[in-house]
Amino acid sequence: MKMEKNRKEMDDIISRLVENLAKFGEIELEDVTIEAQRLRIRLPQALLPAVRRKIAPPAPALPEEIARVEFTYPKTEWTGNVTEVKIGATKGEGGTRSNSVIIGGETAPPFYRFAAPMTHPPVIAFDVFDMKTSLPRSIRTHYEEVMEDPGEWAKRCVNKYNAEMINLHLISTDPLVKDTTPREAAKSVEKVLQSVNVPITVGGSGDPAKDMEVFKKVAEVAEGERVMVNSIVKEMDLSQVAPVMKEHGHIAVAFTPMDLDLARELNRKLFDYLPKDQIVMDTNTGALGYGLEYGFTVMERARLAALRGDEELQQPLLAGTTNAWGARESWLKMDPQWEPRELRGPLWEFTTALTMMLAGADYLMMMHPASIKTLKDVMNDFLTGEVDVETDISNWAGAKI
Repeated sequence: MKMEKNRKEMDDIISRLVENLAKFGEIELEDVTIEAQRLRIRLPQALLPAVRRKIAPPAPALPEEIARVEFTYPKTEWTGNVTEVKIGATKGEGGTRSNSVIIGGETAPPFYRFAAPMTHPPVIAFDVFDMKTSLPRSIRTHYEEVMEDPGEWAKRCVNKYNAEMINLHLISTDPLVKDTTPREAAKSVEKVLQSVNVPITVGGSGDPAKDMEVFKKVAEVAEGERVMVNSIVKEMDLSQVAPVMKEHGHIAVAFTPMDLDLARELNRKLFDYLPKDQIVMDTNTGALGYGLEYGFTVMERARLAALRGDEELQQPLLAGTTNAWGARESWLKMDPQWEPRELRGPLWEFTTALTMMLAGADYLMMMHPASIKTLKDVMNDFLTGEVDVETDISNWAGAKI
């Protein structure tokens, strides 16, 4: 009887302890003396959930809206600017082109619309060769019937794919290919000029000695057209080739292999012969997976140095993004997860071009129509800031090949 009474009293005490604990969160005992070597307070198992529930801190109230924070664009003072270079000459300017193309002129890094407007967006030009050459199937599909004739090839690019510029590569002049003469090469240039009315760039074979002779002849037959000649290298006798560029009013592309010191040196030498508005830089482009990060770094360093006032690097930048097709992963048959090649190749070229464009490229050489269209769409989004967020992106990796 006494045990039941003690248990009842204990239950009553525990019940009050729980109520007070739930109400006040803590209990402080006053005027209580407990003599014990070891003290254990045990609450009945059935009461533990109630105690935890009652003494648990209240959950914080959910915010009614996301905190609004005002974003402030970074402010950087750019003291330099990129030289403007005009490619192509209209009838009123002594040429036969329907329009001219201006590259350069930047006063801030690429697409920093918050800092300065991008007066002249990057130009994308289609590559054309003066002879039939080996190309991946996904490219060849678009040009198969015209690859024997550079004039028709250029016309296909302009009429079907709306090319704003043409890059004519005189690969047949290579001493290890056909070794065609400068006069024959000049005829190919004339054919392209007569076939299309957009500005053009003329590239050589990569052999400095042969290219120098070819470029001198090309400069003569294309006089007045303000053609861009690609490219002048330090191994050439600049005293022979540069004055010819100036005399006939053409643009020289100064090519160096991913080395800013060499780029400065070559520009400095060309400044002795040509005005700055007749020089474009090519610091070399590595394809995706084949040195892309090196090409990006050098190009970005050149552009930032120009904007900080380095007068020896303030020329527009050219990027040979067609190099992407030199990476075998862009066309090689691979494991199923990498297929189809018809899509992988254009994506490879697009990614290479996009990277170079973000590094500061003003002029991009490309080939695949799908790659070019995609880059133009992305460029437009960057320039306008208008992105279609309602578009279903669940199947974004698709293109009509």
